[in-house]
Amino acid sequence: MRATRTVQKILANYAGETPGVKANLCRMLMQGKLGGTGKMIILPVDQGFEHGPARSFAANPDGYDPHYHYQLAIDAGLNAYAAPLGMIEAGADTFAGQIPTILKVNSANSLMSETAGKNQAITASVDDALRLGCSAIGFTIYPGSDCALEMFEEISAMREEAAAKGVATVIWSYPRGEAVTKDGETGIDVAAYAAQIAALLGAHVIKIKLSTDHLMLPEAKKVYEAEGIDIATQAARVRHCMQASFNGRRIVVFSGGAKKGADSVYDDARAIRDGGGNGSIIGRNSFQRPREDALAMLAKLVEIYRGKA
Repeated sequence: MRATRTVQKILANYAGETPGVKANLCRMLMQGKLGGTGKMIILPVDQGFEHGPARSFAANPDGYDPHYHYQLAIDAGLNAYAAPLGMIEAGADTFAGQIPTILKVNSANSLMSETAGKNQAITASVDDALRLGCSAIGFTIYPGSDCALEMFEEISAMREEAAAKGVATVIWSYPRGEAVTKDGETGIDVAAYAAQIAALLGAHVIKIKLSTDHLMLPEAKKVYEAEGIDIATQAARVRHCMQASFNGRRIVVFSGGAKKGADSVYDDARAIRDGGGNGSIIGRNSFQRPREDALAMLAKLVEIYRGKA
């Protein structure tokens, strides 16, 4: 497998990284129907931990089976499949080498009380990722939570270990917690800040949510207005988040969120593409649909990222 010039250019942005990390980034970037384009679609299936089994899989009961998600990602020609330890273990042998995997190494759950604080438990290790042949670890941080500093320290240590062992790091950077309003969770100033924090923590791939034009932070709002930063459209906001990710020197994928109409999913992808983002990490909007519908939607997303739709 020869890396395209586009992929070589992306990898050149990761100066100082180990060859193993670059090899795993290359593996994901060269996989599937978008291989070599610099664009990515990743299937994440950690919702069973986050939201519970019925909320995650009852809409499409085939999704209760971990093998279903492996096969969906492979058949759709996606770049990678991400999931917690148990789900990766359940198919790692059967599907070995068929799709790059990302081991989600921390998780939260919906059974915690509101007073517990916004945090996640570490549920897997870098050695688990190596044992299972994973290309990367995935780790969620909550900027704005009172637990955020602890989470930053945890991923800093895990990222150091992973890089030393040739495993890439994907950081889910989701603002939430005591210092963030509900509107602020997706406000553009907070979203860009979250992307910057993930980049500064050493993320090789950054996962953030698409943002609104809301500005939560008063001091930041002054700068946005004084400098005339364009946040009027979704594509403009994606472009600004790419600026916050080392001016596009880091791979950034945007989450799909809760299940919604296919047209909305397509509109999001066009905005990500037009804003210079690297792609989508789309879970519930794919696996909660019947398999044939999901495959058709993912095929259309591939065409969008190829600039053909």
